[in-house]
Amino acid sequence: MPSLQDRIVLVTGAGAGIGRAIALAFAREGARLAAADIDPAAANGVIADAGAQGTGMAIEADCGDIASIDAMISAVVTEYGRLDIIVNNAGVTRYSYIMDLTEADWDRIHRVNAKGVFFCLQGAARQMIKQFEADGSAGRIINMASISGRGYPGASNAAYAASKGAVIALTKMAAQQLGRFNINVNAICPGVTRTDLGARNAVGRAAARGITVEEMFAEQEKSIPIGRANTPDDIAAMAVFLASPGARNITGQSYNIDGGLVPS
Repeated sequence: MPSLQDRIVLVTGAGAGIGRAIALAFAREGARLAAADIDPAAANGVIADAGAQGTGMAIEADCGDIASIDAMISAVVTEYGRLDIIVNNAGVTRYSYIMDLTEADWDRIHRVNAKGVFFCLQGAARQMIKQFEADGSAGRIINMASISGRGYPGASNAAYAASKGAVIALTKMAAQQLGRFNINVNAICPGVTRTDLGARNAVGRAAARGITVEEMFAEQEKSIPIGRANTPDDIAAMAVFLASPGARNITGQSYNIDGGLVPS
């Protein structure tokens, strides 16, 4: 039997890149999938690709807006009666030098990457606490951080790095306070990962250095001890593990998936 058979999982930012890979991986493991994205067509596409029509649901959600977050979680509970796992993956960034960042940049990035992760976590935990009090069931919360939050010098920008550092700190605090309700809280810190978002950021970054994107990618991979960048499936594999029975006593941790690029 698949490791997550009939568990109810909500993945935010599920329409593309890492979020899409995570959603599809959970579906393969037998979970009943709620795929949330600000782009409803992308969310519906994931459900279709997962073969989850009739057993999965697509949700249009803005994970920087508390009312939208509340509506998203309510929709999952209304459809399935419970929520067992949430992967707080939705995030935004852009490439920028620290002295060029504006207040609007800071607010846009932290609105989703820090505030959004917190209120998605809080909303999911509220439902998981009810379930624990009713039947003793476990909940799993998985936050998407980044090696940028650990001081990686190749971060897209300082505001993004700060937002991901906030996610790492939040993960530790939430694990301490929610453990008594049998809720595990962990984070994943991806390193260099080949996604469409990363490719878009790479264009500006390479141009600023006067090199091609291909040359920049080659430089990045040369600096990774294992010699290769992540694919989204590398991140998805860790998310599935952290939601699995084998990770029942793992909580409060933030795991680098980076080929050895930065210390934990």
